[in-house]
Amino acid sequence: MTDEADGRWIVETVTEAQGFRTALAASGPVTTVEGVHDLVLFDNAAFGRVMVLDGAIQLTTADEFIYHEAMAHVGLLAHGDVRRVLIIGGGDGGIAREVLRHPCVEAVTLVEIDRAVIDLAAAHLPQVSAGAFDDPRLAIVIEDGARFVSRTEARFDAVIVDSPDPIGPGAALFGRDFYQCCSGLLADGGVMITQSGMPFLNQDWFARHASDLAAVFPARRFFLTTVPTYTGGPMAHGFATHDPAVFSVSEEALAARLAAAGFAPFYWTPEVHRAAFALPGYIARLVGDGRAAAA
Repeated sequence: MTDEADGRWIVETVTEAQGFRTALAASGPVTTVEGVHDLVLFDNAAFGRVMVLDGAIQLTTADEFIYHEAMAHVGLLAHGDVRRVLIIGGGDGGIAREVLRHPCVEAVTLVEIDRAVIDLAAAHLPQVSAGAFDDPRLAIVIEDGARFVSRTEARFDAVIVDSPDPIGPGAALFGRDFYQCCSGLLADGGVMITQSGMPFLNQDWFARHASDLAAVFPARRFFLTTVPTYTGGPMAHGFATHDPAVFSVSEEALAARLAAAGFAPFYWTPEVHRAAFALPGYIARLVGDGRAAAA
């Protein structure tokens, strides 16, 4: 459904309990689609085309590259030789786009619970996927991600969990059972990257999330990004593996791997990669990082 709504303010309730909302003005029609998720699409003067999923801003065409590059390149370039990738969620195609920029990647499986997300993105946000949906290396599976990881026998070098917030259908993509299944899918040296929310606004939840990852993976760290439309402080991303060597790759090695891949990101650099793991004290305490415990 499309409403003519020039100048209408689209409000996101970031957290009801803490009384925090944000709003973007629609500069034209507002399109709504009901599926497994409730989707809203509109244009904004500052951020371009905006997609809202279940009441939360999912992406904007102006700044989506920050999130998608971080979710893809931190794990893949730290690993250095990723061939098979599993993306849970990611129906807009942005992470698939970035993953497929790596020539070493041979196969990508994208598991999305809601076909309407893919159809909406392909029709109205084609610059986000930028041809990824037509790449022969990409296979799309319409299924609940938690169910997929519990039943598949495939193995992957990287699992990227591009989940919505842990409410509604997205809640199944958090917790120890899900992470245990993901751990079992990883090939030797494999890595998992997660969307881990806004620590400042969700400190109790974030601490539990960090604990759940630590209970499954012997090596896990968090890195941060700042995406302008994701309000409430920096966004955290979990990086979990059974091979802690991926955390100590030098900037020189990262730069060499990027040069060999042959593309130039807009956000990710070797320096940003290393700096993103430097956590403010309040986040380090939440994840149980002993380096900040005595401060």
